[in-house]
Amino acid sequence: MSGGSLNPQAQALLAEVLGPAWRVSAEELIAADGTRVPVQDGVTRFREEDSYNRSFALQWGAFRTNQLDEVNGSNLSMLRFAETGWTAEMLNGQRVLEAGCGAGRFTAILARLGARLVALDYSSAVDVSRQNNEEKGEIAFVQADILAMPFQPGSFDFVFCHGVLQHTPDPERAFHALLRMVRPGGRLSADIYRKDGLIRPWKSKYLWRWWTTRIAPDRLLAFLRWFIPKWLPIDTAIKSIPYAGNYLGSVIPCWNYSNRALSPEQKREWAIMDTFDALAPAYDLPAHIDDVRRWAREAGLVDAEIRPGGNGVVINAIKPL
Repeated sequence: MSGGSLNPQAQALLAEVLGPAWRVSAEELIAADGTRVPVQDGVTRFREEDSYNRSFALQWGAFRTNQLDEVNGSNLSMLRFAETGWTAEMLNGQRVLEAGCGAGRFTAILARLGARLVALDYSSAVDVSRQNNEEKGEIAFVQADILAMPFQPGSFDFVFCHGVLQHTPDPERAFHALLRMVRPGGRLSADIYRKDGLIRPWKSKYLWRWWTTRIAPDRLLAFLRWFIPKWLPIDTAIKSIPYAGNYLGSVIPCWNYSNRALSPEQKREWAIMDTFDALAPAYDLPAHIDDVRRWAREAGLVDAEIRPGGNGVVINAIKPL
């Protein structure tokens, strides 16, 4: 993207999904009513503030490449993406919306599978995804709100939204906003944290978020960079205790990757990153699996697969014709 402007492929893709009411150039977008949307550093900015997502802007600026499989040498992001059931044969040449791209762990995968991709994020985290992925395929990077997306309804063959819905002010409304972007017969894959009433180590955050969300994100991150390396060996020992470890490990938040094929340094950095990810966001609104089933039922989705997944509840479905 020369000079931070849009390349011809990104211009063409945005023109398709925005429709004839918009004139798209390399430097800005102009609506029929005269509204001008700037292109800055290769990103089309329908919004320019981080607002309630400022913790994610900080997080992905600090952990730019940690989750990229090609950097960390794992397949952890690909394993998460595999929950969609989507293949290169399905995605190649198709218009795909990635809603909530963050640093671009899934952007890289979707681009590699041949998608014509709009990678959207609410915050300036989208800049990190652009830096990581701009040369990897046909991608338009957009900063916009899921609850106020500028695209024409039904513009996308596939819509992907993993790790995002629970961090919006209204997950159900966000879910239906995503569905509006799917063409009839197109596919949606989304997930959301699961509310199930069970005691689990990852739920320890709910004992502390009343306090940690009141701390400036940069101060919280600095504290976790000091605390987690000291606590991680203790946490590993606690969580290895049969049966009782599940309960004892559900008090002090510490995302522990001791059982993953990562280096000791990666395990430490991932623990800091994901503990911050749990404690800092303004919104953390999980859903019961029955709620997600109701969302799908009310939307009339076809072939809806709704099940527990690696990040909570996964839904894969087709929008009816």
